[in-house]
Amino acid sequence: MRFLWSDLLWLLLGIPLLIGAYAYALRRRKKAALRYASLMIVRDAVGSGQWLRRHLPALLLMLALAAALIGVARPIAVITLPNEHQTIVLAIDVSRSMRAADIPPSRLGAAQNAVRDFVRDLPPNVRVGIVTFAGTAAVVQTPTNNRDDLIAAVDRFQLQRQTAIGSGLLMALALLLPDSGIDLEEDLFDRDFSRRSGAAPLGAAKPEPREFKPVPPSSYTAGAVVLMSDGRRTTGPDPLKAAKMAADRGVRVHTIGFGTTTGGPVDFEGMSIFMRFDEETLKAVAAITEGVYSHAGSAADLHRVYKELTAKMVLERKETEITAFFGAAAALFALLAAVLSLAWFHRSS
Repeated sequence: MRFLWSDLLWLLLGIPLLIGAYAYALRRRKKAALRYASLMIVRDAVGSGQWLRRHLPALLLMLALAAALIGVARPIAVITLPNEHQTIVLAIDVSRSMRAADIPPSRLGAAQNAVRDFVRDLPPNVRVGIVTFAGTAAVVQTPTNNRDDLIAAVDRFQLQRQTAIGSGLLMALALLLPDSGIDLEEDLFDRDFSRRSGAAPLGAAKPEPREFKPVPPSSYTAGAVVLMSDGRRTTGPDPLKAAKMAADRGVRVHTIGFGTTTGGPVDFEGMSIFMRFDEETLKAVAAITEGVYSHAGSAADLHRVYKELTAKMVLERKETEITAFFGAAAALFALLAAVLSLAWFHRSS
């Protein structure tokens, strides 16, 4: 815990002075009690259970003052709270390697089942968008709270050739931040990317560069991207440069490597091709954006990963001012002190 106005904490030094003044007043009262013929008379009058009644209101008042002074210093603490406004974009690999049956009923079927459960388990206030990618990327569902629409979108997944992980990430980023200045046409055909997702449009004029100011990685807390792939990039933009674009916009990208790390054979037009996913690239994408990389080698692993991501993304840890908490505590202690004083020491006229 830290304090925005830490200099005001010096005021807490006044509390020991007040305690000293209280002790001094008690001592003077004891001296006055010596005027009685016998101290036993005073002890009998007070009673053995009266010590707590005499000093508890004063103790509560001191606690109220301490809580109030701490609140005045404006304390800040890192706490975990539900994120009220959250959008999650799922970018799912639908390349032909996803039809491999090494994970029953198939990699695609297992992924669809896990995504369905993930969508159902999210709180109602969380919106979800879905992007699929193979040789190109496409939006199959814009962000929505409607779970039926999301599950219907999952059912529409279609396998395609090639794997453009960078295209999927850029499409997901543009869907999450439609007003952040991401030009998909320019970025997908930009020479700065080592591969292009097709031929550049003929006669297309290069647009004026947009002014953009990067923000710290992971600083965007209203949404995130979850990217799952079971293969290697064969076309499209460089995923690491796409990840850098996400990081510059503060967006976390959580990545999932789906399938066994050793890979497996996939039947393709009468041929058996050995396929494995690019774990190094997926780890790098997550690291650049300060996201989380997870490996799912089975359907059960994939369900577990999505369940863990549910908890990570709907609960947000952030610095929050907790002055109100100390103010409420001070009011409660003061109220208790007043009530007990009236109940124990009120004298009717």
